[in-house]
Amino acid sequence: MGYVNDTHMSRWIDPGAIIKSAGTWTRTYSSNKIFDRRTAADANANLFVPITIPQNSSIEKGSKVASIDVFYNITTAALDDFATVELNKETVSSVGAHTAAAVTTSLDSGHDTAAERKATGEHKMTITITTPEFLDDDSFYMLYMVIDAAASSVFDLVGVRVNYTFRA
Repeated sequence: MGYVNDTHMSRWIDPGAIIKSAGTWTRTYSSNKIFDRRTAADANANLFVPITIPQNSSIEKGSKVASIDVFYNITTAALDDFATVELNKETVSSVGAHTAAAVTTSLDSGHDTAAERKATGEHKMTITITTPEFLDDDSFYMLYMVIDAAASSVFDLVGVRVNYTFRA
């Protein structure tokens, strides 16, 4: 058996695996592309993205997330706001206790303000973890975002790509 240390791993998270709290979301197929479309409405929606990667109880094994890319499109009208982009590390104990804390991150220069994130167009927003760490088997990441749509904003969620190092 050999040792694996692959620093170029990625995992695609389909929009169907992303939890959406509000609004009417429809799986859409258009121009050979599949995405989840939020019907235009002047309201907020919460998006919860479970970051599903291999984990390991051994130190320095499993996966270490470097960055997360969120792919989305906004058409018809800009959002009213897109202020919240937060990565949380959640932990469960052997007795079932559940805790969570925000992880320090930065956003790419094209999405580091709400004005850039809420503009119409095609988007690839990159969230970079400041201090990446290998996750053990009782911790996981959950990406939390809040979009505040205008009455005519159409939001297409294409999906999320997680970029990580894998060791085994």
